[in-house]
Amino acid sequence: MSEKRNQTDYLQKAAMYDLLAEVYKYTNPNLHMHFYLKHYKYMNKAMNLIRSPAQDYPGNAQVRFLHTSTDSPNVDVYINGSRIIKDLAFKHISQNLPLKAGKYHVDIYPAGNMVDSVLNKNILIEEGNSYTLTIIDSVKKMRLLVFLNQQEVPVNESKVRFIHLSPDSSALDIAVKDRDVIFPMVSYKQATEYLGLTPMTVDLEVRTAGSKKILLPLPKVSFKPNESYTIIFLGLSTGVPEFQFISIED
Repeated sequence: MSEKRNQTDYLQKAAMYDLLAEVYKYTNPNLHMHFYLKHYKYMNKAMNLIRSPAQDYPGNAQVRFLHTSTDSPNVDVYINGSRIIKDLAFKHISQNLPLKAGKYHVDIYPAGNMVDSVLNKNILIEEGNSYTLTIIDSVKKMRLLVFLNQQEVPVNESKVRFIHLSPDSSALDIAVKDRDVIFPMVSYKQATEYLGLTPMTVDLEVRTAGSKKILLPLPKVSFKPNESYTIIFLGLSTGVPEFQFISIED
């Protein structure tokens, strides 16, 4: 069987098991997990075939996609012409996908519509790295930002970074509630450095940079031992969807 045929077969099986997993999602958790793991297995097999030999480098990496475009519909993500993520909604993040190190072409389409792409970009994935590929800006100006994740954490410690992805919001100060600023003047599209922490639960707040004006409270944010976190600010300060945050584990 040719590599192309293998790839098609794996993708078809992955789609079939994904559908079966959805069927049993609420009625039979054991069957749901059984079929989901099969879906994941065949998706991984397909991902390992979608690069060409000329793009092959030793080693593996991980990528995940995050949708933060406020006026865009749900999207499908294609890598080298193969759909690897379907129906990704605003503020949702995909599972980590394994890739061989190398060059890839990414196309983003409105979900279920492979006629006109809303974004296309070439990316380079390097050995051993983990990436968050983030869809930003309005649907007419959509771009893909690449953030490098740092998953390593000292034993029994935590760490966190913050990313500003609210397109109509000014620079932000990230602070402990009623106390000092942790990260000042975080501008749009900027990611802070990672901050090492003792595991804790703490009240944080987002302020307009250089002022005491609170834009968003972040009550009881929990940082567990041996975990690395990214907290992302998204949405609109003066529109819908509203200014908000999500916290994801790296």
